[in-house]
Amino acid sequence: MSINDKVSATPEARELLAEIIADHGPVLFHQSGGCCDGSSPMCYPRGDFIVGDQDVLLGHIGDTPVFISASQFEAWKHTDLIIDVVPGRGGMFSLDNGREKRFLTRSRVCAAPVRE
Repeated sequence: MSINDKVSATPEARELLAEIIADHGPVLFHQSGGCCDGSSPMCYPRGDFIVGDQDVLLGHIGDTPVFISASQFEAWKHTDLIIDVVPGRGGMFSLDNGREKRFLTRSRVCAAPVRE
């Protein structure tokens, strides 16, 4: 499934993403819903992460695709996700780990369409 324009990124997130791509080549984000990493967006080398049939493509940050599981999308479908950066360590398997800053997802509730 593909959804357009449900994700954006702050300038700081785009800068960190560019650093990671320079080090690792093309990457993708998968919005975690896991217990260990909370709701952190996980950043993986594009060839190292298998996107599942039930994953939803939220959109792209530049050329970088951003996915979320269908079950988590169901809970967040009325929000736009904004990838940001904060101090700290990234998820154990995420490429932002060890950089003393990590990606963080913020959300904004979408306006409901007006019905006449």
